[in-house]
Amino acid sequence: MAKDAENGSLQDSTSMKTEIDRLVNSQIQSDENFSNGVQYLQQLLPEVSEDSEKSEFGLRPFSEERKLREKLRERQLALFDNYAEQYKEMNDQVQGFVAKLESMNEICNSLSNRIQSNKERTRDLLRKTLILQTEKKQLLAKESYLNEFFEKYDLPEEDLKALSASSDGTVSESFFKAFKKLLDVIENVSQALQVTPDNAALSEISKDLISKRETSYNVLFSSIERECRLLNVEFLELKPILHHSFEALQSRENLFQTALTEYCNARRGYVVHAFIDALTKGGKSGSQRPIEQSSTESLRYVNDMLGWIHQALEVEKELLINLLKSCKTERVTALTKNCLATIGEGLCQPLKLRVEQSLMREGNCVVLYRLSSLFLFYVKNLETILGDCILLKTLQDLHELASNMFFSTVSSTVNRILGNMTVPDYDLLPVSAINQTLLLLRDILESQNDGAFAAVIDKKDIYKKIFSHILDPLNQSIQLVSSNLHSHLDIAVYMLNCLNAIKSVIILYQYTDSKLEMIKAQIDANEDVLVSEQASMILTNTGLIEIYRKSLAHQQNQGPLGKIQGMEVEKILTGIGMFNAFLEKPEGFQCHQCGKINSARIRESIQKRTVENVVAAYSVIFGKISDPENGYPKDIGLKKIEEVKEALEKISN
Repeated sequence: MAKDAENGSLQDSTSMKTEIDRLVNSQIQSDENFSNGVQYLQQLLPEVSEDSEKSEFGLRPFSEERKLREKLRERQLALFDNYAEQYKEMNDQVQGFVAKLESMNEICNSLSNRIQSNKERTRDLLRKTLILQTEKKQLLAKESYLNEFFEKYDLPEEDLKALSASSDGTVSESFFKAFKKLLDVIENVSQALQVTPDNAALSEISKDLISKRETSYNVLFSSIERECRLLNVEFLELKPILHHSFEALQSRENLFQTALTEYCNARRGYVVHAFIDALTKGGKSGSQRPIEQSSTESLRYVNDMLGWIHQALEVEKELLINLLKSCKTERVTALTKNCLATIGEGLCQPLKLRVEQSLMREGNCVVLYRLSSLFLFYVKNLETILGDCILLKTLQDLHELASNMFFSTVSSTVNRILGNMTVPDYDLLPVSAINQTLLLLRDILESQNDGAFAAVIDKKDIYKKIFSHILDPLNQSIQLVSSNLHSHLDIAVYMLNCLNAIKSVIILYQYTDSKLEMIKAQIDANEDVLVSEQASMILTNTGLIEIYRKSLAHQQNQGPLGKIQGMEVEKILTGIGMFNAFLEKPEGFQCHQCGKINSARIRESIQKRTVENVVAAYSVIFGKISDPENGYPKDIGLKKIEEVKEALEKISN
């Protein structure tokens, strides 16, 4: 035991030594924990005064160490108490948490049970839902089929309401949408009946739809009638309802034509009323005077009326094209012409009455001729938009009336003028009656320069007829008066002057070739008279006339020409000498009547032809005398033909 105690003390000393060595070897000055611990202990120890009792080694007394240890134990106990309190609090919290976990566990178990129960219920609901979805699909398929059937073979209630007329008897835009749908449904039913003709339901539906269609057509027609009654006034554009109405109605030809007739009657009433207002009141704005104010000027009066009618029909044409723009294109032109013919028919009577009154008052044949051309001009312009109609027939009749009155007036005027024709004066120029007649002819032909004459188709016949009414009586009167002149040369000169005056007028116009040829033949015939007279005068005055005649009549079987009586050498020498003297000093060879010809060209022609005749006669004489067989000497004094021709040409110039 002592040994154990000894061993124990030895171990303690060894451990102490070890601890001391560790402490010595450790660098406590650099250990932060140690420094903190020392500082903490210093705070616990009281301050050491100089008078306090110290141990023999200068250390604090043991009592302070014991106090320190007690404080450290108190401090440790306090820490243990604090730890115990905190641990208790933590334990309380853990126990609360455990309670919560147990509560949550119970809740989870409850939820799990409920979920399991819901799974069973959900499985049952899914089964029932699947059954309902299947039934729903079947019902939707049936609904879709029924909707498609009713959409294809029946009209909804709102469309049936739209197909009825409004309170004022008109239709709206919704009517045409519903009507188009009605036609589509009828087409669908018809196609279905072609596939299943024994389907009683479709047959019943078809009858009902056809009845509704006929009712809709009647409603549409009644609406058009009402709208057309409002069209007897001036307006600028049509309601869109009318366009759609005629488009929808065109499949019913009888109703369509009746509706067009209603429209035409309304517009005809307006046009006739407007025409009467234009005649009596003028334009609404006051800028246009009443047409009746120019009734004393037939040409202007008739032209204003025809111009107004043409303009009014052009306006009506535009309205009709706008009205029928939704109809079939191939029908629009024909329908427009027929409608315009109906509208224009109302203008025939007032126009014809006024034109006939104006023509009866008109005595100027030029105005009548221009009026006849004017009627043809408007016939040509209006036939492109009207076709064959009563208005065009009326204008044709007025053209014929004006044309007949024109030719009648021309004949009476020409006869009146030529009835006062007198014998020409000494100058043999055309008398006043001829100038008046030619002036009338020129005025008539000049009037054809108007644009209205372009409408005349048979222009050549018109010219021929005019010439036959003016020139033929004029030519007859000239010949009759000329027969009262004393000399045939005066007659020829007077005829030449008159024919030249006629030619100078008609040569400026077309289709006068035949008349110009006839006048040229007459001029040539009268020139022949003067040429023959002058040539005979020259040959007679120079004594060559008998020589020329016998030379021309001489034949070879008669023997030498010099042996014939009157063709002796002495006579030939005398005649040749006189002819040569004439060539040297020509005097008195020209008829004094030729100076009265007012045409220098005709005078030159006469002189030229006279020279040619004289040269021709001299050529006959020269040929016979130069022939040795005729027994004439070579030095008889004959000049060459070229010399004679040259000399005569100098004389004529």
